[in-house]
Amino acid sequence: SLHTLDPVVECFTRHTLYHSSAVSSIPSSFSHFSFMYTTNPLEIHKKKLFLWFSHLPQEEKQFGGYFSPETMHVDPLILERTAEESAGLLSPPLQIQTPGSPSMTVEQLFEPTDAWSGDRGLNVLLYGAVGTGKSTVVRKLVLDWCAGTTLTHFKLLIPFSCEDLGQLSKAASLRDLVSKKYLHLRKHPMLSGEGNQAKDVLFLFNGMEKMKLDFRIGATELCSDPNEALLPSVAVVNLLRKYLLPEASILVTTRLSALDRIPQKYVSRYAQICGFNDPDRQRAYFTSRLLHQSGETARNHEAHALIELLYLNLQRESQLAAACFLPSYCWLTCATLHFLHFTDAKAPIRTLTGIYTSFLRLNFGGEVLGTRTGTNLPIQEHPNSLMLYVVRTLGKLAFDGVTYKRMSFSEKELEQWIGGKTKTDEELHQLAVFRTDVLDFFLAPCLESGKHLPEEPSENGERRYVFAVPAMQEYLAALYVVLGENKSALEKLTRQVSVAIGQASEDVNAIVNILSKFIPLRIFAVFNLLKLFPKLYEKISSRNKGSIARTMAAEMFRTEDSYNEDVLDQVEQSLLGVHGPQPKQYSEGQPFELYPIFMGGLLHYGNRVLLQQLGCSIQSTTVAQITQALRKYLVRELSKPQPPEELMDLLVLLYEFQNPRLTAEVLASIRTIRLTNIRMTSLKCFVLSSVLSCASPSYHLEELDLSSCLLTHEMLQVLWPAFRHTYNLNLQFNSLGPESCILLRDLLLDPKSSIRSLQLCDNPLLESGTSTLLKALPENQSLTHLSLMHTGLGDQGALELAQGLQHHSLQELNVAYNNIGDNAALALVDACREHPTIHTVHLYLNPLSDVGKQSLYVRGVPKSHGGSGRQVRVLASVTEGSDVSEDWHPILSVIRENASSWDHERVKQQLKVFLRDLEWGRQQQQSLWKRLHFRRVEKGVRQTLQMLEKDTLSASKRYRK
Repeated sequence: SLHTLDPVVECFTRHTLYHSSAVSSIPSSFSHFSFMYTTNPLEIHKKKLFLWFSHLPQEEKQFGGYFSPETMHVDPLILERTAEESAGLLSPPLQIQTPGSPSMTVEQLFEPTDAWSGDRGLNVLLYGAVGTGKSTVVRKLVLDWCAGTTLTHFKLLIPFSCEDLGQLSKAASLRDLVSKKYLHLRKHPMLSGEGNQAKDVLFLFNGMEKMKLDFRIGATELCSDPNEALLPSVAVVNLLRKYLLPEASILVTTRLSALDRIPQKYVSRYAQICGFNDPDRQRAYFTSRLLHQSGETARNHEAHALIELLYLNLQRESQLAAACFLPSYCWLTCATLHFLHFTDAKAPIRTLTGIYTSFLRLNFGGEVLGTRTGTNLPIQEHPNSLMLYVVRTLGKLAFDGVTYKRMSFSEKELEQWIGGKTKTDEELHQLAVFRTDVLDFFLAPCLESGKHLPEEPSENGERRYVFAVPAMQEYLAALYVVLGENKSALEKLTRQVSVAIGQASEDVNAIVNILSKFIPLRIFAVFNLLKLFPKLYEKISSRNKGSIARTMAAEMFRTEDSYNEDVLDQVEQSLLGVHGPQPKQYSEGQPFELYPIFMGGLLHYGNRVLLQQLGCSIQSTTVAQITQALRKYLVRELSKPQPPEELMDLLVLLYEFQNPRLTAEVLASIRTIRLTNIRMTSLKCFVLSSVLSCASPSYHLEELDLSSCLLTHEMLQVLWPAFRHTYNLNLQFNSLGPESCILLRDLLLDPKSSIRSLQLCDNPLLESGTSTLLKALPENQSLTHLSLMHTGLGDQGALELAQGLQHHSLQELNVAYNNIGDNAALALVDACREHPTIHTVHLYLNPLSDVGKQSLYVRGVPKSHGGSGRQVRVLASVTEGSDVSEDWHPILSVIRENASSWDHERVKQQLKVFLRDLEWGRQQQQSLWKRLHFRRVEKGVRQTLQMLEKDTLSASKRYRK
């Protein structure tokens, strides 16, 4: 059971499981965790280690099980360094430079050296910045040792988490420390210190920077007895000194800033882990991740296409390639692409904000800015979490960039924002640690002079820097604002006073004494702030929360950003690059449309829990105040018509927020959702359905327009919940085939569905599809308008439709442009004439003869009313016999709107038939007024014909080019 994991191993594995790590040649007994009875403690140790280190964290499980321990491991670049080279890397540039040295394996690092004699084990120090893959390598090493594929000359491997060891305050002997964590190794002879048995032992200390090691003789006593009780840090120091179990070998992993914690004379080999230094390693990682899907062929094809696009982007030496130098960013890239392309309605809810929050928790969870060696303050008591330090420095820089629409920053600006106000030695030390270990993780040299980077390098050639992933700038800026780090001086002062009052008694003198530390007493005599303060603080506090909400709404509905693609497409383009013609940009600066969406996502409870673990607290009262103000601003903005891209972004915001009550209140002000020409994906369909599912069952949209959205049958299945909240459903110009009609039929038969109008124009439904769809008509009583224009209906489909119209409340039927002949059209009109509610039938752009059209108009007149009025309007041409049709303008409007996607030659042929009908009708007229009316209609038809001819000509020119 995972609940029985040893706390030390749990703590260790928590920091080692965020990269893909599979084990090659794993024994079947290990892979099935079959603990067969054995008395050999070493075999028990291997099996238990394998179980513990195979455990996946929640961040991996959230991807529907696709990212599993069986995913192929990709080794990062490991370079052996000399002691001098390592010492020179304490103040590295913002990006590690990796020479063309051959990469080493961990096993090669433990090969004997001339400098170290055979009676002493090797001390190997493996170091690297945050995100380079130290924990991944260690986890792979442990699993491979358990499987017997590496370091087989060590009979015993004992891993420890230095974070856990650093928290132990009781003295214990080395043997007790081992047996406390690994009970099966209790009193094992290899750890007795007798003879040279320890030569077969390898100790592994992960994250040495989390321990306070002091190698001074006066501070750390010498000890060679593994049975003597010592503090954990003293035991580790004596192991490294080779005073305790000198035959044992040791592998220590640490960050760059902690290299000087171990004197050079106690290190036999230095090795630097440098991440993925070439596109081929990165591609191998992406392939191992993205191809391990559910096994569906369609998904594998899509995954292959994604990998190819990624590889092309990496080969161009794009900014993404610089980011994926760190395996951590490869994980983030895979997680984001999995979210964008493989969203499954059955999988747990995942959000983009959640992915970025999980990413930071995996890399910085529990991390603090440690004190220097010899400082009295214990590391676990240090108040500064590393993530909070990141927010207050890089978050402030990111916020400034978002505010002024800037993505790149000079070295002087970095110095100003990150190290501008340091005073004490301790603050300077923290800054040095931060610059050494963390700065490279977030910032990278700018490689692209793209459309959103107008800034030129300075005259002295000063390099500019950008956030490794553009979305990270927006995430940190959002976190900076939501945490309240951008408060004014007055707001921060009132907050301090409020906390002080809350901690004091009700005694007035005590409160006055506390306030006097912040505000001069003479102010009380003038303003009487003692009485006014609670209201004043409440007003300032609520105003601050309201300003956050106002900022979110203002950023969401920026007018200059209205022409940008929706945020999900922008995120995808940042990862895969833009292939083909560059999209036209209407704004000079970066749109930063993810910024308000991240602010909403950060207010979700799940993300706040993760941020709490990072030392970044967002109070529930803050969330309530921001939410209340945000609802007001969103409702107000939605009273104005929004472009489809802005509307899609709003849906993403509501989805990221994961607040059903707020979503329902905002939806109450929305009656129409028009997403025309939005490139819909499974994720966007899931977002739309999830948002509409928050509304009450009685809530219905007047119109849901999903025309020209590249919808497929699979997407319709995801959209089913959204369709239930719709009266008028527009699915024109998509890729819906006959199989989609099965789902649409079930939708019309669903008692919870209230669809009144269904538009399926320009979908290849064919006769088989429409036949399936028509089976729902006898039992459906809500549908009044059905458009099957240009769906491949044909004569047979029209005849089946004529037979299935009885006992249905349909009022308008559009079967234009369906290759329907005279006989089928007459049969359909006859059926509509006998129908009690149908009043209009569209039949234009069908190959009807002049006699056929005349017969249609005659049949449209009811027999029982003596021609007093037409019961069924038949729209077959712009003329009705010798008169102009009343509906000529709607017919031409439909043709103009849709002709670009139709067969131009066929439409032009039909328009010429219209001109011939108009010319004949005009000749029959005696009235000058009626002739002028015919001329006006002819002009409209000729303009439509000219438009088609221009489109055909321009298309042929593009083809020749």
